[in-house]
Order: sequence, then structure tokens, then C-alpha cells
Amino acid sequence: MKDTHDDKREREAERDDKEIDRDKPLYVISIAAELVDMHPQTLRLYERKGLIEPSRSSGKTRLYSQRNIEQLREIRRLTQELGVNLAGVEEIIRLRQRLDELQRSMEERIASLQAQLSGRSAATKSLPSAAEEGDDEG
Repeated sequence: MKDTHDDKREREAERDDKEIDRDKPLYVISIAAELVDMHPQTLRLYERKGLIEPSRSSGKTRLYSQRNIEQLREIRRLTQELGVNLAGVEEIIRLRQRLDELQRSMEERIASLQAQLSGRSAATKSLPSAAEEGDDEG
């Protein structure tokens, strides 16, 4: 029974993740800072360093998305748990973005090659076999 309840919670969490727009600006700086247990000034510092880029409202108020919150938590983990300095964090973030780009590119290339192979396979199946060609000649 417990597994069923846990499975249900897991499915609900997955559904919630799919339904939530992680890039939607939601939190003002004070709320964002509280969510990640940081001082608002730290969030401003990370923004000046280019580690995070919150949206701005029409009144120029910083608005943080759920993705920003996750990025801030990762920055905190890197700096506080792993002892990485901000220059190191910047490099790690840059390399991760590059890896994501390469992965997307590779996935597109794989899909393109699979489509080509599928097309050739269908074309090969439509050709008469050598035995069938011999029957026609004889």
C-alpha cells in the first residue's frame, strides 16, 4: 500500500514539474533570498558577477523564476559545500551550458540520422530481392 501512495506522490510531482513554467518570473528578491537562505545582497552580487540573470518587472524590480532559485541553490552548494570560489562557479556554469548545447546538438544529429536510416530501410524493403529478379528473367 505504501508503494502505491509513494508512486502516486511521485506521479503528482512529475505532473507538477511539467505544468510549472520554470522560467516564469515569480519571486521578488526578498522572497527569493529567503527561499535559498541567502542575504538579498548576495543575490545582487551574483547578478553583478553574471552568475544569475533575474527578469525585471516593468518597474525594474528583480523577479526570480523557479529556474533562478535552482541556480542559486546550486551556487550555494558549490561555494559552501564544495568550497568553489565565484570564479570557479562561473566557469562551472559556463561549461555546463556548453555541455547542454552539445547534448542538444548531438540529440538533433542522432534524430536526423535515425530518420535517414529509417527512410533507407523502407526503400530497401521495397526493392525486389535478387531471387525475385532471377525468377522474372528465367
